[in-house]
Amino acid sequence: MQKVRPDMDIGKNIQSIRYQNGLTQDQVVAKLHLMGISMSKSTYAKIETNRINIKVSELVALSKIFGTDINAFFSGLF
Repeated sequence: MQKVRPDMDIGKNIQSIRYQNGLTQDQVVAKLHLMGISMSKSTYAKIETNRINIKVSELVALSKIFGTDINAFFSGLF
């Protein structure tokens, strides 16, 4: 099985922003479900640890959940 090579290491930024918002992974997943994005907690955890790449629609939803600009996810990567 081929290992997915993450395009950019944004998982740490997503996790850090989640911590700043005082949310658990379960809470984030529940909020995603309310926005019509179906995701399991294990899938979300894989995004934070860069084991799978995040979809643009999921990134946009997370920016709304965290009340942050989408550019915050890419901080320090360029």
